[in-house]
Amino acid sequence: MDWKTFQALLSGVNKYSTAFGRIWLSVVFVFRVMVYVVAAERVWGDEQKDFDCNTKQPGCANVCYDHFFPISHIRLWALQLIFVTCPSFMVVMHVAYRDDRERKYRAKHGETAKLYNNTGKKHGGLWWTYLISLFVKTAIEVVFLYLLHWVYDSFYLPRLVKCEVSPCPNQVDCYIGHPTEKKVFTYFMVGASALCIVLNICEIVYLISKRVARCANKIKRRNRNVAVHHSDYHDDPFNTTNQPMPTIEEKESPPPFKGTLPSFQPATLKLHDKIRASAPNLSSMS
Repeated sequence: MDWKTFQALLSGVNKYSTAFGRIWLSVVFVFRVMVYVVAAERVWGDEQKDFDCNTKQPGCANVCYDHFFPISHIRLWALQLIFVTCPSFMVVMHVAYRDDRERKYRAKHGETAKLYNNTGKKHGGLWWTYLISLFVKTAIEVVFLYLLHWVYDSFYLPRLVKCEVSPCPNQVDCYIGHPTEKKVFTYFMVGASALCIVLNICEIVYLISKRVARCANKIKRRNRNVAVHHSDYHDDPFNTTNQPMPTIEEKESPPPFKGTLPSFQPATLKLHDKIRASAPNLSSMS
């Protein structure tokens, strides 16, 4: 397997990752891929030849080895590394899709037009793609740890195993080659996998908390703007919709009329006398 090509493919994920994602990628390459390539492959080189049984029965050693090691640790870890790093390509493909849309949009509306402010910024669909990739990576890590524990009944490798599988004539003692080295590397790889799970969980919590904080700030800003607009509306001097109607106080009300109005009667009588004096015929007619 060409791990250099694999590393080159994943190096593009680093610029779209958060701080936790960069640490996760460093742990994967330094503590898992390099340890796998440099040391683990040599320890598990040809492990079937190092599996010795105290019998010469043809096929007994092969059957016992297959019974206790249905899949080799080294091949299981290779599959785990491939499956764990594959979800990261979802982010790279999503960014490539955004770049293609941006290129087509500029070709249609001009070079100055922009569909995205930054195609690699984790907003909208890319945020969901990144979050889903984290959940998938965490699930794959947990599944492979469970498989390793289930297949080998624990993470511990004994020096001696007893086999009673046919065609072995009776109980056969078989010895594992380099048991201490294999046990150390097994614990190291399990610990590195557990560390990657913790980093993925921290990154998930970080992304969700950051998104919740951003949404809360938007809601607060929106409520503040609405409150300011509402207060400006009430302070408008030309707005009389909510102003109370003026009431006439009791002291400003006109005094009530009592009795007759004697002051107006003389004026009325004088006017009548003037009319009678100027037109005497009218009085006789009446």
